[in-house]
Amino acid sequence: MTTKQGNILIVEDDPDIRTLVCTYLGREGFEVTECADGASLRSVFETRPFDLLLVDLNLPDDDGLNLIRYVKEISDVGIIVLTGKADPVDHVVGLEMGADDYLTKPFNLRVLLARIKSVLRRTRGGADGSAPKSGALSFRGWTLDPATRRLAGPNARPVALTTAEYNLLMTLLSSPNTVISREDLSQAVYGRELGENSRSIDVLVGRLRRKLETGERDDGSLIRSVRGSGYLLAAPVEDSRG
Repeated sequence: MTTKQGNILIVEDDPDIRTLVCTYLGREGFEVTECADGASLRSVFETRPFDLLLVDLNLPDDDGLNLIRYVKEISDVGIIVLTGKADPVDHVVGLEMGADDYLTKPFNLRVLLARIKSVLRRTRGGADGSAPKSGALSFRGWTLDPATRRLAGPNARPVALTTAEYNLLMTLLSSPNTVISREDLSQAVYGRELGENSRSIDVLVGRLRRKLETGERDDGSLIRSVRGSGYLLAAPVEDSRG
């Protein structure tokens, strides 16, 4: 008997693509629930837990970006965008809304499977499934508890992080005051090389910077951009984990 690899919800209005993906992922050991439109997603999503959401941007009754926003308000589930739109602006907006990854149609099913496994590894806390050590990481008034993925700002203000944002922050915290290249950040966050002309890491850094604002507009002083090199966390980090 095949062990279930995870519960996936796919929202895709094209029945051929939906059937193809559902059949393939089912054979790979996933439990897949399918929806043809946004209304179906909204009625199904809160009825049971899902590990991953595959969402088409161009749906007949709703904008896929609105659905991403809706899901992220109530869940930290991983999201992969499936889009027939080749415009990189659409990809950037999807990432800004909180999606963890995207694929442009037509896509290879093996590539989709690899992306799904990569996102699930990140959302489940690592490839080996090991639990994070207890304790917290503190930096410039902020505290991140890796065991619960809870980020609290000055005055204990809680801040919700997407999976990609959490992995980016953990990567930067692991090497404070050290420049980390965009390529290395892409491997750490997405588990793959940075594509040519891809702005996914820059977009993700921008999202994280906005969440780390403390009342004044972020000037990039905490997460600094090093032209032609990458990014660094410009603050000492105190690690109280055992």
